[in-house]
Amino acid sequence: MKNYLWGDLPRPTAFPIATPGYPVIFACAFITFVFALLGMKFFALLVLAITFFVCFFFRDPDRVTPDEPRALISPADGKIVYADTVEEDTYFQGTCKRISIFMSVFNVHVNRIPYGGQIQKISYHPGKFFSANLDKASKENEHNALFIETEDGLRYCVVQIAGLIARRIICNTTAGESVVRGQRFGIICFGSRLDVYLPVESRLNVKVGERVRAGNSILGYLNEKKKYAEK
Repeated sequence: MKNYLWGDLPRPTAFPIATPGYPVIFACAFITFVFALLGMKFFALLVLAITFFVCFFFRDPDRVTPDEPRALISPADGKIVYADTVEEDTYFQGTCKRISIFMSVFNVHVNRIPYGGQIQKISYHPGKFFSANLDKASKENEHNALFIETEDGLRYCVVQIAGLIARRIICNTTAGESVVRGQRFGIICFGSRLDVYLPVESRLNVKVGERVRAGNSILGYLNEKKKYAEK
């Protein structure tokens, strides 16, 4: 029987909403109210439907995280579009393994820490907005990379990548901060992707086409042999 831990404490609400969603929700609700006062029923109902969708998009459910030794937890909900060995020089020095997770607009978009440690560096780069399921999105799209070192010296990198519709990457952590597995660290708005770069000795637990859940699904297991991500 698996043991589970809370990456974050449960929220005292039945339908938790991610904080960045409140301004959008309130704006949509206000526009709905204005159209209703003006008697414009069609537009009021249309914007009301949009308001409900925005609430759905910014949902932020509590998740329990498997407490397994060296287990690497998914940072995002979505579909695995890549899981294999690559040669990398931007996010990792030399040969490593990369897992890419594509999030459609129907997935939960809150991002979580895959494995506990200390954030060594956060690197943001503006860029283009190709569809996030394309391989070239990893380098050419707007992205934000977190370089994390575990307690035993392993380093890995998790990259938030904007998609075709997404225009805002939010990261709530800072360099030097200690983080735990399953902890919320950010969100990308309206369709996007997460890439995880791991030491080549890591054992993958997923394959292309599988669906995963942030903070809950195990992507693989880190090996004790040290390989370092870019400083």
